Amino acid sequence: MPNRSSKHRSADLHRLAASLVGEAVGDTPPVKHEKNAAAVDPGRKGGIVSGTAHAAQLTPEQRSEIAKKAATARWKKSEQPY
Repeated sequence: MPNRSSKHRSADLHRLAASLVGEAVGDTPPVKHEKNAAAVDPGRKGGIVSGTAHAAQLTPEQRSEIAKKAATARWKKSEQPY
């Protein structure tokens, strides 16, 4: 899955450079982007409905296997960049 934090930076190189320098120096606060609630609600509702429908079609063994994979992914040791 792509790193979505990159959306907070401008695609324009000049604005990007100015914002990076401003953040480093402390002249300008970082820009915070608000999500559009009208756009978020339908996507969330669709995810809830389709997730419930998908879970209803799975056998207990399939649900168990999915849960095991999820637990393994959560508890997997992350590689430290240091």
